[in-house]
Amino acid sequence: MKVWVDQDLCTGDGLCEELCPEVFTLQSGISYVQDAAGPKMHGGSTAMVDIPAHCIDAVFDAAEECPGECIFVEA
Repeated sequence: MKVWVDQDLCTGDGLCEELCPEVFTLQSGISYVQDAAGPKMHGGSTAMVDIPAHCIDAVFDAAEECPGECIFVEA
């Protein structure tokens, strides 16, 4: 599974980073996904990262709780 963030919808609340800091990072008040190589700063659907197996539940929680509804999980 992969995840990405639509920065145009992001409200910068940081809930995603609180729930799963291994996958999400807040940069200048906007959420981005990250992996071992670091944050994917170009954003959008072209910046998907694989979700580590142990983070799947936390990523789904972040997507559900996100006030901007900007987190997208794809198979």
